[in-house]
Amino acid sequence: MPQGQPSVVPDDGLTTRQRRNRPLVMVHTGVGKGKSTAAFGMALRAWNQGWPVGVFQFVKSAKWKVGEENALRVLGASGEGGAVDWHKMGEGWSWIQRAPQDGELSNEEKAREGWEQVKRDLAAETYRFYVLDEFAYPLHWGWVDTGEVLDVLRERPGTQHVVITGRNAPQALLDVADLVTDMSKVKHPMDAGQKGQRGIEW
Repeated sequence: MPQGQPSVVPDDGLTTRQRRNRPLVMVHTGVGKGKSTAAFGMALRAWNQGWPVGVFQFVKSAKWKVGEENALRVLGASGEGGAVDWHKMGEGWSWIQRAPQDGELSNEEKAREGWEQVKRDLAAETYRFYVLDEFAYPLHWGWVDTGEVLDVLRERPGTQHVVITGRNAPQALLDVADLVTDMSKVKHPMDAGQKGQRGIEW
């Protein structure tokens, strides 16, 4: 397997193995297509390593059925790799139990509830790999406090990797992240009036 060589070896007291296996915070942002797709590709690699994977889809409607969801659910249930749990804000989150008379939560409240569950899972080391899909939006909109998120990510125990996707990721998050990819758009079929299509967008 190809293995890139680091351009810098920090004087941090860690062995090569310790440094190589440290948990990462990764961010896929920018206006181009492929942010979530890249994160789900990483989730496939995590599944293949036998790691438990937790996907938290913020913002997107429950009606939006992405192909990666079905694929990862099937793989997670196959017993061959890691387990996969998939949570959607658009479905109201599976762990929220409300009495029938309660009003529907606002999107901001749903985003906050999702983050609260992520915090609980990080503290319990529930997963080894987390996809916080479109989580940059609640941060950008101020629905979830960026400073709190950074504190939780810095202090998370164990070897939990976290990838966050979405446009307009706050600069403070980019500064703390270990890997940041900015997806820039050079060209897109929508520029020529073509709508998203099966097998490409979902």
